[in-house]
Amino acid sequence: MPSTQVLRRRIRSVANTAKITRAMQMIAASKMRRAQEMVVAGRPYSEHMNSVLSHLAALERGSDDSSVPLLEARDVKNTGIVLITPDRGLAGGLVTNLTRVVERVIRESESPVTLVAIGKKGRNFTLRTGKELKAVFDGIGDNPTVEDTRAISNLVINEFESAGVDRVLLAYSRFINTAVQTPTIDTLIPVEPAELSGNAAIGYIYEPGPVEVLEKLLPRYIEMEVYHAVLEAIASEHSARMVAMKNATDAANDLIDDLTLQLNKARQEAITSEMLDIVGGVEALA
Repeated sequence: MPSTQVLRRRIRSVANTAKITRAMQMIAASKMRRAQEMVVAGRPYSEHMNSVLSHLAALERGSDDSSVPLLEARDVKNTGIVLITPDRGLAGGLVTNLTRVVERVIRESESPVTLVAIGKKGRNFTLRTGKELKAVFDGIGDNPTVEDTRAISNLVINEFESAGVDRVLLAYSRFINTAVQTPTIDTLIPVEPAELSGNAAIGYIYEPGPVEVLEKLLPRYIEMEVYHAVLEAIASEHSARMVAMKNATDAANDLIDDLTLQLNKARQEAITSEMLDIVGGVEALA
């Protein structure tokens, strides 16, 4: 058994670690609440825009005009993936779970894959896989705006319109609740509006026309989808980090309890040994 001095030193060290993880847990909880509010606030806008796009796409499919490029589904010869990850670690299995899903998509893809990494963890993953890294965006921060992510959406739109890629996937961790973050792969381009049932599209009149409106609206829609995915990823990151730091704090406190028990046993053994030495000395003198 370690000496009492060693045990006291280990207890102090673990206690200091517990203080750090506790502080990180509180910081992550504060950032998570702000990020969660931003995610929830953005969802109605995204849903309403998707509804408008569905009506427009239904009218566009029924028209004789030329198709809108961002809606055009073509043979996939090259695939692009926008991978959204944190810049920092200490978020439990968040990054591992997401990259495992992306790795499976890359492995099952029948076409060459290029990646756009948002976050240092995504960049490191891409370098490990040996796939082409088109661009890296890091340092976005915890409170990004649409302007901060617009360069990302402009890049993938240009790549698609120039036939650099024929399909763009969006990979991120969707925020469900504090304990659950789901790795998600969505098709970003070509845009796939939801199908309308029955006569749901009746009653909408668009000027100058559905095709013209779609050409202006689709780039804004892609910008919003990328921005909203970044917000989801940020909320997921802070949630996962808060849970990971709470687990680390609990584990440190459990270890302190175990070490304290060992310390008490070691002290008791030392006292018992001293008493036996005293008794033995008295008996020797008798």
